[in-house]
Amino acid sequence: MRHRILGGTGMSVSEYALGAMMFGAMGNTDHDESVRMIHTALDAGVNLVDTADVYSAGESEEIVGKALKGRRDDVVLATKFGLPMGSDPNRRGGSARWIRQAVEDSLRRLDTDHIDLYQMHRPDPRTDLDETLGTLSDLVRAGKIRAFGGSFFAPEEIVEAQWTAERRGHHRLRTEQPPYSILTRGVEERVLPTAQRYGMGVLTFSPLNSGWLSGRADPTASHRNAGIGARVFDLSQPGVRAKADAVQKLTALAAEAGLPLAHLAIAFVRAHPAVTSVLIGPRRPEQLADLLAGADVELDGDLLDRIDAIVPPGTDVNPGDLYIDPTPALTDKGLRRR
Repeated sequence: MRHRILGGTGMSVSEYALGAMMFGAMGNTDHDESVRMIHTALDAGVNLVDTADVYSAGESEEIVGKALKGRRDDVVLATKFGLPMGSDPNRRGGSARWIRQAVEDSLRRLDTDHIDLYQMHRPDPRTDLDETLGTLSDLVRAGKIRAFGGSFFAPEEIVEAQWTAERRGHHRLRTEQPPYSILTRGVEERVLPTAQRYGMGVLTFSPLNSGWLSGRADPTASHRNAGIGARVFDLSQPGVRAKADAVQKLTALAAEAGLPLAHLAIAFVRAHPAVTSVLIGPRRPEQLADLLAGADVELDGDLLDRIDAIVPPGTDVNPGDLYIDPTPALTDKGLRRR
């Protein structure tokens, strides 16, 4: 497993990172099996584990904490805060009040005295960024976190955060965590170049696009094809049909190259020079084993060109994908109505 330096942090992280969203009620409810999966990833050379307080309402962090007993010093541990942790409006966002509570809750669940990378799960338009960065900087100085970053930050929000840190004397956002796959390439246009200009590490997630690029015969037969998530598998939607067409072409290309589609998809994300590490989020041991088997796959220029011909650079095939964050100023009524 190859390693890269995570932005300006000096921390060396594996090109594959283990995403823990599927551990707990949201995915695999078997704690022992989830712990074994984490150990399998670590034994394979993965040294970055990423979770969040909101994943299964803290259960994922608890599972990760169990798995890292005796191995904590060998792992770069990342978690996230900011999404709602209950109905109380003060248990979310980037206020100093909530960050100080959230980090203590995560430290307790993870059973550790520090977090290596603490990430803001979404920008918070209701809180002064100066307050958020100042509080996170205080946590660095207190030794509770080593570095902090963002997720789903638009390029202008990345720039604002960098300028605020410089002018106010705060620590800087060191990382960004966006969705990135062959089917969701919009971040190539501005997000990834902006992160590169500021020397930020980039941890990408959903390289298989919620299973569309997993290689299954029927990608729409996903465990996530229920409730609100069903819309990203609804073939009556034009964007979903466009994804199905692209997947068919990509499947044929992968077969011609002698690669499983999942290996092609993750190698594509790893090939971007802005990307530090790719988060894989398996739910079952066999999924993890399959993904780890593709860790050394490299795509040559001709194959990357042929992928570009199917999905052009900077293109989001289905703009309605669930995990493509809309613009809050337009979608949040509270931000445009008194």
